[in-house]
Amino acid sequence: MFTGLVEEVGTIATIKADGAAVQISIAAKLILSDVQLGASIAVNGCCLTVVNIAGTQLTFDAGEETLRRTNLGQRKPGDQINLERALQAGNRLGGHYVTGHIDGLGTVRSRTDEGEWSTIWIIAPPELTRQMASKGSIAVDGVSLTLVEVVDDAFSVMLVPHTLKNSTLGRLGVRDSVNLETDLLAKYVQRQCETAGWLSRTSSELSSENS
Repeated sequence: MFTGLVEEVGTIATIKADGAAVQISIAAKLILSDVQLGASIAVNGCCLTVVNIAGTQLTFDAGEETLRRTNLGQRKPGDQINLERALQAGNRLGGHYVTGHIDGLGTVRSRTDEGEWSTIWIIAPPELTRQMASKGSIAVDGVSLTLVEVVDDAFSVMLVPHTLKNSTLGRLGVRDSVNLETDLLAKYVQRQCETAGWLSRTSSELSSENS
């Protein structure tokens, strides 16, 4: 479990093919202090396991499913990437609960910079936007953000100067691909509504039941 607060921006050192999978080695500094083999790290929001530690580099295995569902398959050596260690019990939760299980990919539709702030619109699959609400939470490349506006096929977020400076989101441009993870609570609420059949009933039907 993670919080969506990026601890460090690392740099991809190498990517080695291993059949349909790859091994990704990432150079880091700050998070190395207590990382051990087998530790879970959010890499651009995707929960990966540390399989090797060599000097300042951490190595992760990324399987075919991970490469298909995330933007890690599009990364190359030299690219910067968001890193966060797993949440420790008892720590302050400054972001929101992030599982590190990517739900899908989004594409940057537009970016508007105003002074030190930026507003970004991201195109997303409708099945994901149904789990979003204005003022709710979304993880974009592992960064916990507050949703500003949500429409059927897109949403907007506002990036504060700290986020622009201390994560890879400051480098986003139009047509860039980003990892998306919707809020865990929204998933459970949607699932309960589907199980109860509420999402298949019309508003008039629900109103008559409650009258």
